[in-house]
Amino acid sequence: MEDRKRLLGYYNYTVVLTYIGMLAGFTGIVMAMEGKCSKTLLCLLVAGVCDMFDGAIASTRERTIQEKRFGIQIDSLSDLICFGLLPALAAYSLSGRSNMGFLLGGFYTLCALIRLAYFNVTEEERQDRESGGRKVYQGLPVTNIALIFPLFYVVQVTWMPGMAWIYLLMIFVVAVAFLLPF
Repeated sequence: MEDRKRLLGYYNYTVVLTYIGMLAGFTGIVMAMEGKCSKTLLCLLVAGVCDMFDGAIASTRERTIQEKRFGIQIDSLSDLICFGLLPALAAYSLSGRSNMGFLLGGFYTLCALIRLAYFNVTEEERQDRESGGRKVYQGLPVTNIALIFPLFYVVQVTWMPGMAWIYLLMIFVVAVAFLLPF
């Protein structure tokens, strides 16, 4: 019989960085809606750093199969918030809340959702067959937006002032790259 838990989920150190990253993503969404672009991108970068190290920290502890599967799911749900919704809403806000920004933001979020769900399915199958970390990824991982978006922001502010459409082009291209099998 399974021990009764006081709360659903897992709360050991293996998931704390994922939780912190998600909270940074949520904060970034609020900053995007308030039009605070530099704070939005700082939150995106913080979420990216948290995501970069959460897997390494999780691998330091022996976990049950259920804990590992929970880790995969919670990481992807956090990634959807941080690297799916946050960049879409930032691009929407930076585009002047345009109709095209709304449509492309929705398209970007949908592509991120599909990419993350596909990763979860293939990762669970891989873990059933073999142990250790994944060595090959298909498609552009959604977390790469944590580097791409700030780079575009610096380029746009420095060399292309007034050309906010660049964010819409960027999220469209990145969204398509999420789904391409390369």
